[in-house]
Amino acid sequence: MAEATSKGTADIDYAYGRWIVRNRWMVLVVSILICVIAASGARHLTMNPDARVFFSEDNPHLLALEQLENTYVKAENLLFILAPRDGEVFTRQTLEGVEWLTEKSWQTPYSTRVESISNYQNIRADGDDLVVHDLIKNAAQYSDDDVAAAREIALDRPALAGRLLSREAHVTAVQVLVVKPEKSLNEVPEIMVFARDLREQFQAKFPNIDVYLNGSVAINMAFAEVPMQELGKLLPLMFLLILVIIGISTRTTWGTLATFLVILMSVLIALGVAGWAGAVLVPSSEISPIIILTLSVAHSVHILSSMRLSMQGGLGKHDALVEALRINMAPVFITSITTAIGFLCMNFSDAPPFRLLGNIVATGVMVSFVLSVTLLPALVSIFPARVAPTNGIGSRMMDGLAELVVIHREKLFWGTGAAIVLLALGILRIDLDDNFLKYFDRSVPIRVTSDFTEANLNGLQMLQYSVPASDEGGISDPDYLTKLEAFGRWFKSQPKVTHVAALTEVFKRLNQSMNGDDPNFYRLPEERDLAAQYLLLYEMSLPYGLDLNNMINVPKSASQLMVSVKGISSKEIRQLDARAQVWLSENMPETRAPGTGLSVVFSYISGRNINSMLAGSITALVVISLVLIFALRSVKMGLISLIPNLFPAAMAFGLWGYVHGNVGLAIAIVLAMTLGIVVDDTVHFLSKYLRARREHSMDAVEATRYAFRTVGVALCITSITLVIGFGVLATSSFKVNSDMGLLSSVTIAFALLADFLFLPPLLMKLDGASAKQA
Repeated sequence: MAEATSKGTADIDYAYGRWIVRNRWMVLVVSILICVIAASGARHLTMNPDARVFFSEDNPHLLALEQLENTYVKAENLLFILAPRDGEVFTRQTLEGVEWLTEKSWQTPYSTRVESISNYQNIRADGDDLVVHDLIKNAAQYSDDDVAAAREIALDRPALAGRLLSREAHVTAVQVLVVKPEKSLNEVPEIMVFARDLREQFQAKFPNIDVYLNGSVAINMAFAEVPMQELGKLLPLMFLLILVIIGISTRTTWGTLATFLVILMSVLIALGVAGWAGAVLVPSSEISPIIILTLSVAHSVHILSSMRLSMQGGLGKHDALVEALRINMAPVFITSITTAIGFLCMNFSDAPPFRLLGNIVATGVMVSFVLSVTLLPALVSIFPARVAPTNGIGSRMMDGLAELVVIHREKLFWGTGAAIVLLALGILRIDLDDNFLKYFDRSVPIRVTSDFTEANLNGLQMLQYSVPASDEGGISDPDYLTKLEAFGRWFKSQPKVTHVAALTEVFKRLNQSMNGDDPNFYRLPEERDLAAQYLLLYEMSLPYGLDLNNMINVPKSASQLMVSVKGISSKEIRQLDARAQVWLSENMPETRAPGTGLSVVFSYISGRNINSMLAGSITALVVISLVLIFALRSVKMGLISLIPNLFPAAMAFGLWGYVHGNVGLAIAIVLAMTLGIVVDDTVHFLSKYLRARREHSMDAVEATRYAFRTVGVALCITSITLVIGFGVLATSSFKVNSDMGLLSSVTIAFALLADFLFLPPLLMKLDGASAKQA
């Protein structure tokens, strides 16, 4: 029955090949028309400049952050970091620059608040009155004593020192808070265009002060700009490498051109379909063209390689092409399906960028299959084709490798098995770490700015807590304030905490000022009504845009405590929040204040994605298993084919654990993504092995030699292409892409070794080879 089915399928493939050759011009024209129509959708693609695109809408940590933002102020910040070259902020020229920039920053699109040392609302007593005023005004007219007094006050204020002013007073910042419209993609670029222009104006006016742009707005812009800039550099490099690889593998100019057109059209159609579907590109999804380029080469290489072998065997060009299609139609289709399954299972990911990446690449892979069995043979049948009459060095090397594997199959089986186990044990050394500030290489401007800011001013990562009081207006209750102060004091004692902002500082400063600026009264008010009156008086004295809405909610039943940290890993953030929850349970048992903030949300992203992708990987494994069992028409061979393909990812992760240790978001998707890819080589090897067993009645040993001889070179070429393609991604300055590229590249390299050194001994062991047959 299997033989009849095989013969029927072969007849269909043969007839199809003949049809393509006869109708090659029609196929060419139709392919071009479809490509033009589909690819035109790419003009609708846009980029989302928001780091939050890495979180799904139902992410509980993101929902907690959004709840806090809805309670207080939902704003993003833009930081102008000012570093005077003389190393001192408190000079007339630098203070004048801070004043100028503070005033101009109010013109930032969508700005709602501007904070700096110049417009800090200083509190002092004037008899029985409370005076609230800008700390620095008309600095150009200051005397030396005025400058010294301003310096002393600023360094004494917890709201400034270690936040907007370095404790050494050598760096300061102007912070702009912006509130963007919901669901819009244009505001971040608009804000950054204004900010960069303002920076140029400032540097022209104050050339002795260096300016760095930072904050969530600048970071979001980097999430959009850096990957697209990378694509502009890496894509041409990838095209060049692909051309070289194709040229070496096909050994013909026309074969290289035909293959290049197939992969180019695969990329264009996939991006066009995404555009027509309304997709919005996000970080990590923009690398889809490079991955499609890399994966699309394999189909053409296998078909052209088989065609070359047939022509070397004496067939004419068209007959060799038809035979190549007959031999490769099934394995190329199977590998396309399994690769697409792997990428489609990325839809299980908790991170939307990986879902989009998976869908675009899966589309590109299937388009590549269709073009490889339509456009490619049509072009090849039109173009002239000549091949060398004898086998090259690659074929001779494969014959030698086959003999080596056959002779030493027992040693290779147990030796590679032991190596697999030893490498896989390195997984135990892996630690998850997702610091979004470290997603960019040190060569990227936003990373340079972030490192400078953390080294010289303040930590850019933050944990935020909404601490509820017992009732409306309860934030003025002395008992609440005492506990809130203790909570803040506990945080200040924790390692890597650089600043704590709490409402208690405002109350202590008010209490001192309302008591004649007596330092002995720098403490919390002892009566609730008195504290409430102080707060009301202070709020009425504040100018527009500098209210306390970022610290207290409208009914005054809760206040926000903000903890800045630096040099901290995702694991340490989770541990710090866990310790904070323990402190709250012991000291404020009636209070529930979960930690949130963008840093907290990112600290859980790898774990959430690993959990979600575990289901995706299992699904990919099950579906791919069923496809292989059906395609190979053998339960045993279908299951055998999976054995060498489960190991490469484990080996790659294990090696990473030994060498590097930390890994981030990329680890969650590599297993499912590469599972569909690494199966490809196994399918091609097994298809040739089974063809030898079924059509040529060879034993296991001879079938192994046949598989090496007919497909070994092609497997080397396609695997090298994949390793190089993902290796190009490994050079990315965006860590998510570089980690994914490097892990995938190593996984694919291990997969080739497994297919050459582990799979053949496994087949000979399980498929009945004997020493005598060897």
